Amino acid sequence: MNTMPHQKTKPLYMLSPSSLNLLQDCPRCFWLSMVKKQKRPSGAFPSLPSGVDHLLKMHFDRHRAKGELPPELNHHRVEARLFADMELLKLWRNNFKGIQYIDEKSGILLRGAVDDLLEHGSKLIVLDYKTRGFPVKDDTSAHYQDQLNIYNFLLRKNGYETEDFAYLLFFIPESISETGHFVFHTELVKMAINIRHAEELFHRAIDILQNGIPDVSEKCGFCKWANNE
Repeated sequence: MNTMPHQKTKPLYMLSPSSLNLLQDCPRCFWLSMVKKQKRPSGAFPSLPSGVDHLLKMHFDRHRAKGELPPELNHHRVEARLFADMELLKLWRNNFKGIQYIDEKSGILLRGAVDDLLEHGSKLIVLDYKTRGFPVKDDTSAHYQDQLNIYNFLLRKNGYETEDFAYLLFFIPESISETGHFVFHTELVKMAINIRHAEELFHRAIDILQNGIPDVSEKCGFCKWANNE
């Protein structure tokens, strides 16, 4: 099964879940970022979440090699198995490659790097790890809806069947032992998937990139800041 788009030339633009998230926040900032390479001001990015993410992948891969689920998923009684193709998963986890789909008409590429996948019969289930400092709130999971939609959209565009749901696995520090070891509590959230919304968001991004710069957004603090300079 072909999992990578056939590319004769470099894509006109390369989009990701984070860039589409920016689009929803402010179309103008999205256009400036993609077309003019003018990024929003940002502070230092914390390295701890990336470090934990790396360790979690190693942890899950150890159990994958044994053909078993890690205890976190067994605890939540997940009825599936870890995705078995480790070489393909390495590619799909790579932030510079990931799962890709190119819109042939526009030449614009969308890609996303997953944390992990589960197999349930012939279908795949996206599994994303999240680290939080505090318990999950009622609206926490909604912030990751588009990300999960896009991963499933990409998998289906590459010919894979996916379930109509995905999982968010939250790791939340619960306590610290006398020896200095952190104990994490886990929460598993099952999220319904909306493929149509992901496709509409991708095509909205294409339309914006093919037209001129959008108007200043009254709701965007960055637009207001830039306009007042």
